[in-house]
Amino acid sequence: MPGDQMGLTAVPVEDAEELPVEAWLVALASLPAVGPARMRALLALDGPAEIWARLLGPLSPELVQVAGKRDRYEQWCRNAAVLDVVGLWSRHREHGVGVAALGAPGYLPALSDDLDPPAVVFHKGDPEVVRGPRVAIVGTRRCTRYGSDIAFELGHDLASAGVGVVSGLALGIDAAAHAGALEARGAPPIAVVGNGMDRVYPERNRALWRAVADQGVLLGEAPLGAPPERWRFPARNRIIAALADVLVVVESHASGGAMHTVAEAAARDRTVLAVPGPVRSSASDGCFELLADGCAPCRGADDVLLALGMSGAEAKPLDPRPSPGIIGQQVLDALGWQPADAEQIRVRSGLDMSQVAGAVEELRAAGWVAVSGRWIERVGIPR
Repeated sequence: MPGDQMGLTAVPVEDAEELPVEAWLVALASLPAVGPARMRALLALDGPAEIWARLLGPLSPELVQVAGKRDRYEQWCRNAAVLDVVGLWSRHREHGVGVAALGAPGYLPALSDDLDPPAVVFHKGDPEVVRGPRVAIVGTRRCTRYGSDIAFELGHDLASAGVGVVSGLALGIDAAAHAGALEARGAPPIAVVGNGMDRVYPERNRALWRAVADQGVLLGEAPLGAPPERWRFPARNRIIAALADVLVVVESHASGGAMHTVAEAAARDRTVLAVPGPVRSSASDGCFELLADGCAPCRGADDVLLALGMSGAEAKPLDPRPSPGIIGQQVLDALGWQPADAEQIRVRSGLDMSQVAGAVEELRAAGWVAVSGRWIERVGIPR
């Protein structure tokens, strides 16, 4: 039962108008077992701040229905009663984790029109790298040396050709593909993870996580502290498929995460290529099934570039917006990728308020930021 009926007192939070919508989405995403489907169902009932208030109020049969069972709903209410929403929001800012709500200017254009777009996307690194041609390279964690070598080579050659390599930072094929992309120092790597960005999983990939965040971007829909629960990874796979123009399966057993990503790609009408493997290798059983079903073979980066409609390395798309200028860039750097008001930008940038106000107006007119009430939000590169 919610609120005082459980003997708990809600932690005071700022008035809803003092927090951006992203802060309340972060709070909802932190509740146990709130994945994409439950988040969508919650937001179909009301705004995120209003849903949070309902968790602190009288019994809500609608929320019980979304929770699926009474004890889960009561757990949500207990969590809401003790969670410091302001503190949770601040921790994301302190960790350099950006948050973008579906429909907001900072949300990734590549996901906004998806069949199942995340209600909220977390990112560490530069989300603007999600542009231009993108290829997802996926496969088994229990890969062979053959598969690892092919994934590394594909990642390297595609990144060198200006193609963003998307994967899940798992052991095996994912890690090899991103290692190859990083070594090429071409198109920045894009990783989609299934847990909070403060909980590296698997631990063996810690250095790879850091390198991808430094040179590209980490993406996900889990807030800080979220563990790598089993149900989060199929949800992650749909985002990998949504971001990809082409999906390449390097090695996959007959079932598993890579084949689930293939199904998500097929639902989005993405081209799927499969790397032929040794006929006696069970690690290539899934690839042979895909080839038998009519998927084109991938023998190297040239096959992938052909599927993308590219004949070779292409220049990365240029941002069509005019340069933000020196002061404008200072404002963008101070703003980052989370909503902020003019006073916050002034403090972070060291500029005076008149400079901030003038720069914000110029940036808004040029398409670099959007303004909603007191909140200023950065806008990604036009697609």
